[in-house]
Amino acid sequence: MKKTLLSALGMLLFGTTAVAANPADAAADQLAYQVSQIPGPGKFPRALFTDYSIGEVAYQLEREPKDFYPQIELRNHPTLKEFNTVRYHNYRDWTSGFLPGSLWLAYELTGRDDMRRAATELTNQLLPVSYMKDTHDLGFMVNCSYGNALRLAPSDSIKAVIVRTADNLISRFDPKVGVIRSWDFGPWNYPVIIDNMMNLELLFNASRLTGDSKYRDIALKHADKTLKCHFRPDFTSYHVVSYTPDGSIESRGTFQGKADESAWSRGQGWALYGYTECYRESGRKEYLEQARHIADMIMERNVTEDLIPYWDLDARNEPTTPRDASAGALYAAAMIELSTMLPEKEGKKYLDYAEKILAALASPQYTAEQGTNGGFILKHSTGSLPHGSEIDTPLNYADYYYLEALVRLDRVKKGLPATSWDKIKK
Repeated sequence: MKKTLLSALGMLLFGTTAVAANPADAAADQLAYQVSQIPGPGKFPRALFTDYSIGEVAYQLEREPKDFYPQIELRNHPTLKEFNTVRYHNYRDWTSGFLPGSLWLAYELTGRDDMRRAATELTNQLLPVSYMKDTHDLGFMVNCSYGNALRLAPSDSIKAVIVRTADNLISRFDPKVGVIRSWDFGPWNYPVIIDNMMNLELLFNASRLTGDSKYRDIALKHADKTLKCHFRPDFTSYHVVSYTPDGSIESRGTFQGKADESAWSRGQGWALYGYTECYRESGRKEYLEQARHIADMIMERNVTEDLIPYWDLDARNEPTTPRDASAGALYAAAMIELSTMLPEKEGKKYLDYAEKILAALASPQYTAEQGTNGGFILKHSTGSLPHGSEIDTPLNYADYYYLEALVRLDRVKKGLPATSWDKIKK
């Protein structure tokens, strides 16, 4: 039955000229290859090392090379022999949870036991993350891995990991400031990035598991302060907002976007996804309204023909401008769920937009041939262009949100809610 439904999903995306493999099977085959190439325990593939030109980065930023960030990254620039090889990190990297999460999602889509076994093994290697207190990225790292494991293969030991991690995340919340602190580096007093909206799902799940509303309450306080302080009148989001000790705004700007006042593409996806999720969890209409405004802004500002956005919505509208498939995947995942929160006629435009993105991502332009691309599913993402880092390369979180969008579309076409986080209970 699952195979038939997913084949129908492939036809939905591609029409009658669909490629032989449906998107879920093709993704699972590629993930199996990627896992087979991992050199040993504790190694998590993040991206490929790709060459870049300081001049090209400067051109995209419309600035002089001396005025931007790549100097910071040059000490980590790979040697020529390393180009197009996989960039591995250990469990402490903020992206460590995405491959285990992708494997769980591939298992959910296909029922393949090899996906479940690999997901279990890699998830278990992330146990030390649950003791970390020096990062806000714990939701990415643990909810994508252990959270999906709890949905699909529940156990009491997983519950303990999620709650312990959530306790560490809320330890970064300052009630005077009203938000969870993001970074512990840089020139800012109390920096909070829009990405932090993605870590709130861990807290919602911790409240479900414990019956304790403190996690949910902190998540919603963070969402409220971010809604108030991170957005411009046109509903684009700043990347970084720093606060003073009393909670007033110290500065607004960017770290990964084109400019302080530009709309960094993935950041807009973090915002859209985060407020869609907050509405699902709270039913507060202000979150739904914010999500709709952000979605409408993206649909207006995203000018690419195939809807896979440039790395910044204010980037040069030129064929050589780097795309960000990870942002496109985020848009699709969020808009699929958003479409279900509205009357059918109103939600249809978001669902249609998401399906067009998925059709592009599932095409040969963005989906790699099996056994290539370092084992990553998607091509053409951008990590941090101002740092000259991970430009036009695969990224593990692009794969994760692509698979999550496929799961959500599959569920919606079956008449189910877009997500099944409600399966996680005390």
